[in-house]
Amino acid sequence: MTLISVNVGLPREVTWKGKPVTTAIFKEAVQGRILLRTLNLDGDRQADPSVHGGADKAVYVYPAEHYDYWRSELSGQELPSGSFGENFTTTGLLEGEVYIGDRFSIGSAEIVITQPRLPCYKLGIKFGQADMVKRFSNSRRTGFYLAVRKEGIVAAGDAIQLLSRDPHQITVADVTRLYMRDDKSLEKMRRALQSEALPEGWRTYFTQQLEEAEP
Repeated sequence: MTLISVNVGLPREVTWKGKPVTTAIFKEAVQGRILLRTLNLDGDRQADPSVHGGADKAVYVYPAEHYDYWRSELSGQELPSGSFGENFTTTGLLEGEVYIGDRFSIGSAEIVITQPRLPCYKLGIKFGQADMVKRFSNSRRTGFYLAVRKEGIVAAGDAIQLLSRDPHQITVADVTRLYMRDDKSLEKMRRALQSEALPEGWRTYFTQQLEEAEP
């Protein structure tokens, strides 16, 4: 498992459908070692903290393994690392193989997986395609967010080392399938709620689903 690119970006104003929009989805790879803090990487910010960022979304990870799929889907578009707004482009960390609550070290930092990504309309802005959010969601190639448990220095090329696995064994892909209703397993919802790393918003959602299913 390897961190192959570290990508950062600051908010910028763009025009979308004739209106100004502020977004930080445009990320560029940086060289050298960079400090990973509790809320973000040095040189990286979120445009709208009410929906992006925060302790449970300090870092967005996207597997490099998905890029071949998107190169075939988005013919003619250049897709350098960071194209999907991710901070970390990685190998060896696929959504169906990592659990919510898994802890890893990267460089001198320690992180924990918290949740899959639910894309917003700004992904469409990034690619200039209004249907990109739907295509991204339908692909189920979501990537995932990290919380920072120990601040530290990271760099492209760092090994990603597993420190511990969450005992409840709910993968990032499981959470996505439950949300998308591909999977309606109440047992998986209960296990997801047992993972301490699952953020409050997801807890509320799954609790409501269980209450509706079990009046």
